Amino acid sequence: MSFRRALALAACGLAGGSVLFSAVAVGKLPARGGDAEPRPGSSPASVPPASAAPPGLLLLPPAAAASCPAAPGWIERPAGTGGYWDSNWDRREPLALINLKKKNEETGEEELASRLDHCKAKATRHIFLIRHSQYNLDGRADKDRTLTPLGREQAELTGHRLASLGLKFDQIIHSSMTRATETTEIISKHLPGVKKISTDLLREGAPIEPDPPVSHWKPEAVQYYEDGARIEAAFRNFIHRADAKQEEDSYEIFVCHANVIRYIVCRALQFPPEGWLRMSLNNGSITHLVIRPNGRVALRTLGDTGFMPPDKITRT
Repeated sequence: MSFRRALALAACGLAGGSVLFSAVAVGKLPARGGDAEPRPGSSPASVPPASAAPPGLLLLPPAAAASCPAAPGWIERPAGTGGYWDSNWDRREPLALINLKKKNEETGEEELASRLDHCKAKATRHIFLIRHSQYNLDGRADKDRTLTPLGREQAELTGHRLASLGLKFDQIIHSSMTRATETTEIISKHLPGVKKISTDLLREGAPIEPDPPVSHWKPEAVQYYEDGARIEAAFRNFIHRADAKQEEDSYEIFVCHANVIRYIVCRALQFPPEGWLRMSLNNGSITHLVIRPNGRVALRTLGDTGFMPPDKITRT
């Protein structure tokens, strides 16, 4: 049986929207009638001559890849294939922290190796991202959007779950919004002695225009402009490999909001951040990120609420 197998390769510089290349690998063509029929609207002139490409490759016009959308200015992405991992994503790669021009002339490479070792992270960071519990949606101002009775139960369950892990948590950093603050207060009762820090960076907002777009939620462009930069600043400030001075692994809790958590997960895993709205998180859920000393990131759990009874689970 004859068959045709095609593999399309396309890459574009996402940060600037520039096209790098676009190609299609063509296997065996259908035997019926010789050549395959052209697609509607196509013309022979749109395909470069066979001599312009290796045997078995047909080059496509650059217009096929020119539709790649440009990313916001604060998103830095390498121009390459989708499988590229930027090892210096947090700007803490040892080579990026030292001035290579200041190399000791006498010791040479030994001096460089010593300085690199001094900048290397040694510990692993465990990041627990907690979504706030269910809250009163009817409140007009933030101070009126307090936790519901069910939301307080959810926070108790989340706090009990975190305590049951038997980990030595270093700190709880939480959004300054009322629902996150109240969730933190309840959780902290299960983790006595763990310091709490409030920050405006983790407040809820519109991080980046989602792709694909949704009809039920359409913030103004200015909201993406204002919130996006703040939430990106939260990512850069809190999500990174351990400092070189940190000797032991750390366990940190961040109590914030669904939009913020989903955006952080996409950025940490180097997935397209525009895909943040494709995920859904329950109230009081636990998302666990691990950042290794070499900068590698792993997602242990996403939106876990398996510790809650089914009748206690909500997504408001």
